[in-house]
Amino acid sequence: MTEPRVAVAELRDMLQVEELDVDLFRGAPSAEGPGRVFGGQVVAQALAAAGRGVGEDRQAHSLHAYFLRAGDPARPIVYRVLRDFDGGSFTNRRVVAMQGGKPILNLAASFHRREDGFAHAAPIREVPGPEQCPGLVEALAAAGTRMPSAMLERLAAFEVRPGPPARLDAEGSGMPRQFLWFRLGAPMDADEALSRVVLAYASDFALVSTAVMPHAGGFFAPGLQVASLDHAVWFHATPPVDDWLLYAMDSPWAGAGRGFARGTVHDRAGRLVASVAQEGLCRILPAGAVRGERVGGPPGS
Repeated sequence: MTEPRVAVAELRDMLQVEELDVDLFRGAPSAEGPGRVFGGQVVAQALAAAGRGVGEDRQAHSLHAYFLRAGDPARPIVYRVLRDFDGGSFTNRRVVAMQGGKPILNLAASFHRREDGFAHAAPIREVPGPEQCPGLVEALAAAGTRMPSAMLERLAAFEVRPGPPARLDAEGSGMPRQFLWFRLGAPMDADEALSRVVLAYASDFALVSTAVMPHAGGFFAPGLQVASLDHAVWFHATPPVDDWLLYAMDSPWAGAGRGFARGTVHDRAGRLVASVAQEGLCRILPAGAVRGERVGGPPGS
């Protein structure tokens, strides 16, 4: 696997889109090899494109995205930005991500000028700290699971430490929960805008897998087809991506071939920095059927 410092530099380069023309940008392809583009990459690059031309006094506070088609990881992605609104307090942008002349993702993002106001926030959950949690590879090995090499490369820029999953919450509601700690594997020294882009990338790591936990014998079970359908992030503060962040996830509903999951991201001090929601395709394929898309890509059917 790529050395963390190199992987972080490669991630930074990938998330900084190239300007081709006015409101037209190109995102670098991923290095994952054959398969499909990771959904978090497309969301993050689209957010980076949306933020171009927005003043530094305004930072992204929310994004809403729909995955439409699977992206080809060997080809760059073109991002067309539409300047829908520039107001006194908010700026709104729409982005269409394209490959081969066809949209693969639609995204809307809103940016808010710095403003003071009343405040409250949910506290951090009582969970073991990152020092008490094993590394990702060790945790998977202990569970008898092996992560595909392409997914390991996708995570090469991050240190990830999953906590013990809880299939039922303390009240016995049957709502699956899981959490993980993550941080960049080497300092990136990202500014406010890039820190949000990095978090947008990371927010697609494991969220919809929460909906699968009580079913199908695990996320990597044979015959399981899982793919992100839509994705939303609300940024409450600039995430300190060089330090540990806690991603706490739960899934209040699954049915009709879909699963819904939501998450909160807290910094090490317990401050709530982001909220996330996602719905995904969660389908058990008949025996002998071709296994479909994985998490982070559209279903294509």
